Amino acid sequence: MRNLPDDHEKHHFEIDKAEDEEGNDNPIEEVRLTVPITDDPTQAVLTVRTWVLGLAACILLSFVNQFFQYRSNQLSIGSVTIQILVLPIGKFMAAKLPKKQVSIPFTKWSFSLNPGPFSMKEHVLITIFANCGAGGVYAVYIITITKAFYHKGLHPVAAMLLAQTTQLLGYGWAGMFRKILVDSPYMWWPATLVQVSLFRALHEKERRKKGERTRLQFFAIVFVASFAYYIVPGHFFPSLSALSFVCWIWKRSITAQQIGAGLNGLGIGSFGLDWATVASFLGTPLAYPFFAIANTMVGFILVMYVLVPIAYWSNFREAKRFPIFTSHTFDEDGQIFNITRVLNEKTFDLNLAEYENYSKLYLSIFFAFLYGLSFASLTATLTHVALFDGKNIIKMWKKTTTAVKDEFSDVHTRIMKKNYAVVPQWWFTVILVISLALSLLAVEGFDRQLQLPWWGLLLACFIALIFTLPVGVVQATTNMQIGLNVITELVIGYMYPGKPLANVAFKTYGYISMTQALSFLGDFKIGHYMKIPPKSMFIVQLVGTVVSSTVYFATAWWLLSSVENICNPDLLPDGSPWTCPGSDVFYNASIIWGVVGPLRMFTDKGVYPEQNWWFLVGFLAPVPMWFLQRKFPEKKWIKLIHIPLILSATASMPTAKTVHYWSWAFVGFIFNYIIYRRYKGWWAKHTYILSAALDAGVAFLGVILYFSLQSKDIYGPAWWGADNSDHCPLAKCPTAPGIKVKGCPVL
Repeated sequence: MRNLPDDHEKHHFEIDKAEDEEGNDNPIEEVRLTVPITDDPTQAVLTVRTWVLGLAACILLSFVNQFFQYRSNQLSIGSVTIQILVLPIGKFMAAKLPKKQVSIPFTKWSFSLNPGPFSMKEHVLITIFANCGAGGVYAVYIITITKAFYHKGLHPVAAMLLAQTTQLLGYGWAGMFRKILVDSPYMWWPATLVQVSLFRALHEKERRKKGERTRLQFFAIVFVASFAYYIVPGHFFPSLSALSFVCWIWKRSITAQQIGAGLNGLGIGSFGLDWATVASFLGTPLAYPFFAIANTMVGFILVMYVLVPIAYWSNFREAKRFPIFTSHTFDEDGQIFNITRVLNEKTFDLNLAEYENYSKLYLSIFFAFLYGLSFASLTATLTHVALFDGKNIIKMWKKTTTAVKDEFSDVHTRIMKKNYAVVPQWWFTVILVISLALSLLAVEGFDRQLQLPWWGLLLACFIALIFTLPVGVVQATTNMQIGLNVITELVIGYMYPGKPLANVAFKTYGYISMTQALSFLGDFKIGHYMKIPPKSMFIVQLVGTVVSSTVYFATAWWLLSSVENICNPDLLPDGSPWTCPGSDVFYNASIIWGVVGPLRMFTDKGVYPEQNWWFLVGFLAPVPMWFLQRKFPEKKWIKLIHIPLILSATASMPTAKTVHYWSWAFVGFIFNYIIYRRYKGWWAKHTYILSAALDAGVAFLGVILYFSLQSKDIYGPAWWGADNSDHCPLAKCPTAPGIKVKGCPVL
């Protein structure tokens, strides 16, 4: 085997350097250390067990996750929980079900209830079903705000079509780019290796060496430890999730708490002793290559410790009138912007006279920069992929559309092509055409209740199509996804202002169809590594998507129709959990972008006209790095600089806080830099198993705590550590003189 590849090969795939001596494996070291290069085509795949357990998992996760999405104390169950739970059930079915063949009446077909041992390939497909149920249906937010916040009618068929088509359109983009984003060995999808490791640990028989543990034993030990420990931050000591020592020392200083707060400030010296703090918001750091972690933290530090402090303490755009770190919107007096005051509920658009009499819309300085950086990261992604990967993408595209032997394949691609038939392109095309036709019916039919015209739908699809490949290349090599939510809101906000439902519908069709495409491709990569027949993968994904969309929609419609005053805390009984926190954020976004609109935010009519320059900054930023790489090819560190990652570093904020970034980066540095370089054997055997076990332990105890205690309003003992905060209340306060905010001193 040749020397191991440089780290830059993980995100700039240099096809011309592929060498024959590595032809029996993959050019990415993490893949070589994790994924087996064997296959057993005789294993059972689409069995009765697959359908029963897969559909049950899909329906269960869809119902539970949508049900709890409306509650103040939300609960989300991921596919890793099902991945572990179904294994003993599958083995029990293999042991107890009869093996007799069952004939289907009036056909020549027959099947067996028990085709033999429960196989790894069945397990993979069941988990793909579960992924469909765990992913959520973004379009349900539109249904919720229409019925519960705007109190407008919405035809159930239009709502159902909206839920289905926004999830299914992504199949079209996935079909177009699967050869590049799945078949290419350089598109290695780091997050998939966690599940691959867990599947191997649960199924493969491993001889235990003296003094060592098998991967399954290691998983069990870590799972039990994670499960047991989470009772502390999850119930008895929630403050462990964010420890901000600076605030404890300077209890009366707004500035000190702004600097030290890990949840609402800059987070200097803040950290968490809770795996949920590390992994819940940014994903497990163990699944990210270290160069991605390093680039992310460079961008994070530049924004949070250079850009934001300079702008805030120089009072740029009256920044001191508002908190330093928040996603809320404000008026010129530093109060929360009163949206109902400027919304004409009868005509469902902006009351311009009232808006001009009231106030322009202001953002915290952090949130203003966040929008600008999101603009920059999109244009930077296009430039970066075109400069660094454009030639190779064209080269690969030509190779995969000809009968010439594919010189860019690895052992996994060759096994798949040898043993299994590929999914015909027309399957994807048919779904795309049907989904597009039904989408046009949803927006143009039913009295145009969604407000979006047909040209808006086609434009949203065009944006999704344009960005799927470049964003997919970044995600498949770094584990980071550049979101289209802000750019889609911006485009339709300029082109079709004053229409809140049109704005969110456009965003959903443009943003989610791309996200769904990348989700399908990520699952296809799992199937690629686990040697699942592509047609079986496609069928399971399609059925899982339709079933999950139906269950998410039905659950939402049922709750919106049966729970009186749902999502309205002012009218709900005291203690009612049906407060819809996520939907409230979505509703406010529909007002900001759809009613007030970017014209009154990012032009001379608003407060932040300079934000549009970020598009140009992002477009040009990768050019110097590209030039330096060509000028100094021997300087390997230059090749590791990834401009889109740096510019999008804070994209997970403000949902993710500074304490989450520091905790995530610290764990990632320990495992994917120090241990990876010094103890590679241990890293290869244990790292992804460790990640899955920690996730599973937290998830299982979180579910148990919810149903046994929290759903009955039973929480831990009342003491200082029971506060689910970092004890930095003044971090939310403004520092401009004369601004009066409840709970804050007036300076």
